Amino acid sequence: MNSPLLHLTMSRFRGFYREPSAVFWTFGFPILLSIALGVAFRNRPPEPVRVGIWSASPAAHSSVDDALRSSPDLRVSTFATEYDAREALRTSKIDLVVVPGRSVEYVFDPSRPESRLARALADASLRPPASVRTVDRPVVEPGSRYIDFLIPGLIGMNEMSSGRWGIGYVVVDMRTRKLLRRSIATPMTRAQLLSSFVLMLSAFPFIELTLLFVFVWFAFRVPVTGSLPLLVGLALLGALAFSGLGLLVASRARNTQTVSGLINLVMLPMFIGSGVFFSTARFPDWLQRPLRVLPLTALNDSLRAVMIDGNGARAVGPQAGLLAAIGIVSFALALRLFRWR
Repeated sequence: MNSPLLHLTMSRFRGFYREPSAVFWTFGFPILLSIALGVAFRNRPPEPVRVGIWSASPAAHSSVDDALRSSPDLRVSTFATEYDAREALRTSKIDLVVVPGRSVEYVFDPSRPESRLARALADASLRPPASVRTVDRPVVEPGSRYIDFLIPGLIGMNEMSSGRWGIGYVVVDMRTRKLLRRSIATPMTRAQLLSSFVLMLSAFPFIELTLLFVFVWFAFRVPVTGSLPLLVGLALLGALAFSGLGLLVASRARNTQTVSGLINLVMLPMFIGSGVFFSTARFPDWLQRPLRVLPLTALNDSLRAVMIDGNGARAVGPQAGLLAAIGIVSFALALRLFRWR
């Protein structure tokens, strides 16, 4: 059969299979994504619901505490002050605050399914008699919504993508178009060329954070509990780390197909396992330590610590140090391995 349509169709197939990145995203990525999400959301026994208890009355506190701890479905924490209990609720460390007294008060966020479940389980374990009154104190704590969790992850993911595609792909594209080879004859050094990409990407966090924070505040009332300068500093460290990794990926790649595959290879574990869309706590314990050393995990965790928990520089020091180290080491390696041609 000598049909032009057949030959054209077969040539499209051959062209497709000669692009490793296209083959990966079409066939490989869905399989890897299903494996990763299957591990994260695997079938496992229900975990105990986290409940906090606080009361100014020691006698009432003792009886309620004993009743709650007798339930295998509850994990009970005791708080010395009402502020500590509400802060734990706000930061999602617990799902319900039980306040014993003349009446048993349930302080919870009705917008969170975990809080509603915790309220029902606590009420069932206490089984208050008809003479004991229970009172619901629904609150919507700032920082406990999913949108509050999501925004820092989106900031981190955008910086990762900018470093990979905005630097790594662009450098290799310049190499394939022989633009880098022409630069050899200029007074420009290798360090100056690579540093210009880093400085360019370092300006992005100032623009990105300004636009994003203004939008999410007016649209969703997403707060910034901690220091805004610290948040900008962490975003800047993230930009430096990912720009260094982007340069390292592009230092030897000869064509855009190769660098696309390398970019996808580096981005995929962080895209799935660094807590962009869901918490890394869903992965098994043996994966927690490897996930902690991923730069996107460090950036997301530190951004959330400042935005949601209001932590200071000391609390996010380890993540900031990891990002700085990755940026310095990756840039030094890229400078050493970089080729003009």
